Amino acid sequence: MSGTNEQQSPFGRGFLAACIVVGAVILCAATLLIANLTSAEPTAVETTPATPADPVTPADPVTPVAAATPVDPATPVDPAASTGSAQSRQPSAGCHLPGGDQSIPSKAPIPDSWEVSRRIVVPRSTTYGPAGTDSDGFRRCFAHSPTGAVYAAYSAYAAIADQSVIVSTARKLMLPGPATDALIRKVQAQSSTSGYTTPQLGGYRIIDAGPDRVTLMLAMPVESAYMSLNFTLVWHDNDWRLQPPSGDEPVGAPYAQHRDLSGFVTWSGV
Repeated sequence: MSGTNEQQSPFGRGFLAACIVVGAVILCAATLLIANLTSAEPTAVETTPATPADPVTPADPVTPVAAATPVDPATPVDPAASTGSAQSRQPSAGCHLPGGDQSIPSKAPIPDSWEVSRRIVVPRSTTYGPAGTDSDGFRRCFAHSPTGAVYAAYSAYAAIADQSVIVSTARKLMLPGPATDALIRKVQAQSSTSGYTTPQLGGYRIIDAGPDRVTLMLAMPVESAYMSLNFTLVWHDNDWRLQPPSGDEPVGAPYAQHRDLSGFVTWSGV
């Protein structure tokens, strides 16, 4: 990717234990990543002609992509790679939103509105969600589609930015299992990180997408450049859930640094 230098987060175990949840991790990671970006020579440069999509231009029809296929927003998908995932899904029990179009959103979706959720500006759509909001502000019920997963990822980022309700958020947002249980125990053992400010989102890049699993990168501006984190969302109990990290990794790892949004779909309400 042109003008981009990406690398995994270099943080040690002590730092990771103190920054288990993205609300603290994002700003802490950004500081180190951008320091490296501005003071060190690039260690790896990927060249690609990708250009950020115009967020106000209606999306052109896109071709469905097979499960677990890397997706470049600037590269058309071969129709032969389709596994039939473009067929519309029926509404899931407990959530009235139909799955709808299963194509990859390689152009910025057009939401009904942008709104503030826990100090983060996030999209809302009657088609893709959220269709419900809890009393604590947690947004739920997204469409069972790659576009629905992108909407869910933006809301997930906002949800975990609020450390005051992070334990209840983790129980609602994370995929149930031992890894999530361990994450919650670590969060409960840490001191408050409410002093951190979480950057707004600037765009996304889908890494791979299948019927029930979508992995994507979310990018946010930090100083004069950008950093990204990775989310994998899994369809569970009629909604998208965030897959918890393994071992001592923080939520959103691995992180990467970028000089611009080349290779990302530019999508932001600010």
